[in-house]
Amino acid sequence: MMANMKSLAVQVLTGRWLMVFASFLLMVTAGASYMFGLYSNDIKSVLGYDQTTLNLISFSKDLGANIGLLSGLINEVTPPWVVLSVGAALNFFGNFMIFLAVTRRIAKPQVWHMCSYIAVGANSHTFTNTGTLVTCVKNFTESRGVVLGLLKGYSGISAAVVAQLDRAL
Repeated sequence: MMANMKSLAVQVLTGRWLMVFASFLLMVTAGASYMFGLYSNDIKSVLGYDQTTLNLISFSKDLGANIGLLSGLINEVTPPWVVLSVGAALNFFGNFMIFLAVTRRIAKPQVWHMCSYIAVGANSHTFTNTGTLVTCVKNFTESRGVVLGLLKGYSGISAAVVAQLDRAL
């Protein structure tokens, strides 16, 4: 009986379904760039930017979110946990620097600094997408379209989920 339980536990922990569940959790919480509208007014008012400057920062966010070449190259030569770890580090650095600037814990950064911070933070989403989506496609080749659709759908609602978690806490 104990051997069967151990075998089941090993199968659950190493199986593809736990990986899909973990991918859903990653995608539903990894969408800070989708929430730019929630915190852009804070950036604008606290740092004294005009709308043109805020548009430049927003462009930098979009630019960072759409350049996923590095994450793809890293994914080709390393396991998925490396790609996800690099993405987590980039996400933390970029968004933490924005947080420090908006809460005035660091000196007011120049505009190009803010553009760099938000581009790095947004670029982290390409690492999350690459790490989760490529792995799911490899594990579910027969139904990759369904898995990709579900994962990208969860990514799209991440702003709503994180906003509700923030409100609840």
